[in-house]
Amino acid sequence: MRRLLWCASLVPLAAFAAFSACGGNGNGSDGGTDGGGGTDGGGTDGPVTNPDGGGGDSGVDVGDSVLMRNNHMNRDGLYTQPTFTTAAIATLKGDTAFDGTISGNAYAQPLFFDKGPNGKSIVIAATENNQVSALDADTGAVVWQKTIGQNAGASGAGCGNIAPLGITGTPAIDPASRTIFLNAAIGTNSAITEHEIHALSVDDGSERPNFPVKASTASYQGTNFDPPLENERGALLFLNGNIYVTYGGHAGDCGQYHGWVLSIPYPAGGPIGAYAASIAPNTRAAGIWAVGGPASDGTDVFVTTGNTFGANTWVGQEALLRLQPGAAFSNQTADYWAPHNWLTLDNGDVDIGGSGAMLVDVPGATPSKLAVALGKNGYVYLLDRGNLGGIGASQNTDGLSNTHVATGSIINAAASVTTSTGTWVVFHGHSGAAGAACPTGSGDLVALKISAASPPVATVQWCANSQTQASPMITTSDGTNDAIVWEVGTHLLGWDVNTGTQVYTGTDTLANVRKFNTSIAAKGHIYVAADNKVYSFKL
Repeated sequence: MRRLLWCASLVPLAAFAAFSACGGNGNGSDGGTDGGGGTDGGGTDGPVTNPDGGGGDSGVDVGDSVLMRNNHMNRDGLYTQPTFTTAAIATLKGDTAFDGTISGNAYAQPLFFDKGPNGKSIVIAATENNQVSALDADTGAVVWQKTIGQNAGASGAGCGNIAPLGITGTPAIDPASRTIFLNAAIGTNSAITEHEIHALSVDDGSERPNFPVKASTASYQGTNFDPPLENERGALLFLNGNIYVTYGGHAGDCGQYHGWVLSIPYPAGGPIGAYAASIAPNTRAAGIWAVGGPASDGTDVFVTTGNTFGANTWVGQEALLRLQPGAAFSNQTADYWAPHNWLTLDNGDVDIGGSGAMLVDVPGATPSKLAVALGKNGYVYLLDRGNLGGIGASQNTDGLSNTHVATGSIINAAASVTTSTGTWVVFHGHSGAAGAACPTGSGDLVALKISAASPPVATVQWCANSQTQASPMITTSDGTNDAIVWEVGTHLLGWDVNTGTQVYTGTDTLANVRKFNTSIAAKGHIYVAADNKVYSFKL
């Protein structure tokens, strides 16, 4: 088991050593199109090691905790598990003795808190019933459970493909204060009336002072946050004493919604910092809806945005943005990027913000500190995250490099690892989208390698048919070796990152894993959240 210590403005230690460090199928209920700022994407359901930053207190031992979606603030989806060697995983099986009963549809990734109540490790799952459950990590028995207010039976905006609506985005945990943060849609059978940001004790589920905070109290340049029009699909981020929450519209793109980022200070609960895209007159949308949530380098926050309706000038849409602490946006070209054809993409509902920002370091590349954007146009864009560069002048200047890597939309969270063979980014093409020019056939799981060059370039190395709609995660035995990419749908599946060889085919059947969902790895286990159930796999 790997142990890390936390300190202020921490960045990842093991997963990205180049960062400097401070001490499926289912029930189909969320089908439909994903829209310009919508949440869940088309089709039927299929469904950090420790974080790189975030206001932790020095000397806090987080053990093997998974404190946010994709495990790290750079959103790499990388988990180091010493027992998960390529040879050993042949014995990985579902734990039939693990209870794991929860109540409600689970869109959020589960989290893991080492040394929880009375020193016992817990798995935390949140559902659309607005229920948060802390389960014994070994037995799946309920340690504590809390229901946070009435959920909403429908958006109230006139569209949407998630019903009921409660907790959708993956929560985040601050280990120093032992607090879990989440966004809950509160409402009636017919409408969302509020989005509440809650802060709960990981030990007993009790609410912290000054919380919950109401999102409706937020405003940006005279525009007020309108709860029914907004859906919170992206994972939360806790960074340097601030809770970051992102919002977009509902599937179908109804109403005058915007792409919001709220920043709520903890423990004060206010005042709320805010940024909203597309608030120019007669414009709307530019939702920030990617399931991976905002990424961070330990100081700033990176988000990707969708398309607008009614904008003929650039107002934050079709972009990757860097926000300073408190969700402040400079509007300087160093802090945003959009492709040269942003207006064409905008008019076609082809979001750059389909997969969310990922921060990757590539040893030997110039520059080596990159931001990666994967869009609904099937392109991967590599950007200099220290100077995003504004709007591209032509295809040749759209980022450091850009490559067509999928024949369909990319709207799932990606994962990344650096092995002895290079730096990899793995993503799932939505609705069976095949990789472009796959050297090993075609498939919906696509692996890219980023060259250590000037400028770096991403190329497709292999593809595989997973037959799921999941988001991948990656495990290694030591941060580099035994790199295995995992996807989950009706079964758990695994591939060797370096070769694309399938190395694990699960025989355990999983019911009702929501599309875009992903598993986590902790303490020699893999955990998967599904409707009314958390599954556990162990060697």
